[in-house]
Parts: sequence; structure tokens; C-alpha cells
Amino acid sequence: MSFARINAVTLHYEVHGSPDEQPVLVLINALGTDLRIWDDLISRLEDRFAVIVYDKRGHGLSDLGQTPYTIEDHAADLAGLLEHVGVTSATICGLSIGGLIALALCSARPDLIQALVLSNTAHKIGTADMWAARIAKVREEGLLPQVNGTMEKWFTGEFRTADNPVFAGVCNMLSRQPSEGYVASCAAIRDADYTGVVSTMSVPCLCLAADQDGSTSPEVVKAMADMIPDAEYCLIRNAGHLACMERPDQYADAILAFAEKQTYE
Repeated sequence: MSFARINAVTLHYEVHGSPDEQPVLVLINALGTDLRIWDDLISRLEDRFAVIVYDKRGHGLSDLGQTPYTIEDHAADLAGLLEHVGVTSATICGLSIGGLIALALCSARPDLIQALVLSNTAHKIGTADMWAARIAKVREEGLLPQVNGTMEKWFTGEFRTADNPVFAGVCNMLSRQPSEGYVASCAAIRDADYTGVVSTMSVPCLCLAADQDGSTSPEVVKAMADMIPDAEYCLIRNAGHLACMERPDQYADAILAFAEKQTYE
């Protein structure tokens, strides 16, 4: 368990492998989750990459920080964290809000980007009215009442069973996230639009979708991929929004196949 003080915020992070000896892959998790969503994926990738995971501000063991947030705040935190651990270039994989953070980092600090994996995300996610309603509901009720509806978007019915302890754990993870951090990141997503960024990107990019994603549909992800010059698109089968947890083998295979086409210094 490691911590760093970045931009007046204490961030919780982990480094798996040796960034000095392996290509680096950074995994940015979804809204309302912490770095543990990547555990099954890390074990499938650490022979190929040094993997860095972290809790963004307002999530997990990281500080809440000053609210409200912007996606650019999250990207600046990641840039500072990479500098802290001595990483000068990495493949950045962002899931959902993590994809927006990856795009913001690509815009602000292209020197840090070797390649991008934009997973279950879009250049703009949802509408202002949708996010305003979500923010109001969480402020009024907290996160626990949001769990059931969120899980229907995050996982298939096959995964959402009473006898699946991993599913129970993810429900606990979401319900126990700090409401203030969740709401602040909802506002950041509401205000983010990276349409201009994706259409002018020049780094190698893989766009990952899941066929049963209830948050960012395959059609939404494919539309983004079509906007990005030379982007690759891959559809993960029998998975919801958190495809990295539900189908880690497919997810890892897609990243590894993409990595084989890249040149790492």
C-alpha cells in the first residue's frame, strides 16, 4: 500500500512489476470504484507490463480534496503521480470516467502517452440533465439506494447472483465510497466534452466495448472509435460496464493483442 501527496491531495496507489524494466500500463478505474476492480486483470498482464493502479481523488483510500472537481483535475493528479513514480511514458487504460481522464491527460500531457485504451467510455458521457438528477439523488439519499440500478448497468444477470461473493463485494465497494467524492466526479463528467480531442489524436488507440454495457453502449463506444484516426475497436462478449471484472480473460487478451502492435522503448 503506497501513498503520494500530489496537488495537495494524498493519492493511494500500487505499482506491480518494475517500471524501470517493463513497459508501463496505467489502469484508471470507473466512477464509484477503487483500484481493486483491476485485481484479476493485473495477474493476467503483469508478465508483459509493469502495472500502476490508483484511487482517484474522492475514491477509495485517496483524499477527497477540494470540490467540485474537473476531469482536468483528475488528469493533473495522474500526471503528478506518474512523475512521482518516475514514469515518463505509459500506455493509459481508462474505464468510464477513467477514459475521460485518459483523454484529458492526452490533451494536456501528450508526452506521457505511449498509447491509449479507452474502455467502456465515450468522448462525452450522458447529458447535463442526467448528471444533475444523479447528483441530486445521491446528495439526498446517499449511495446505498443507487446500488441496485447501477449493478444492472455494470454486470450481466449471470454475474449478479446472490451466491457470487465478488458481486456482493462490488456492491459494498460502491455503497461505501465517499458520497462527496462521487458527486464531485459526477459533476466533472457532466462538464466534460472531449469531442475535439478524439478527432485530432495521433497516438495508437484501442476502444473497448462490452455487449451488455448499460452505461456506455457498444454503439456509443464504436461512434467514438470512428472519430479517432486509425483507432481499433474490440467488443467483449457477455459482459457489462465493468468488463474488466466480469470477463478479465477477454479484456486482457484485447490489451495484449493491441500491445503486440506497439513499439516500446
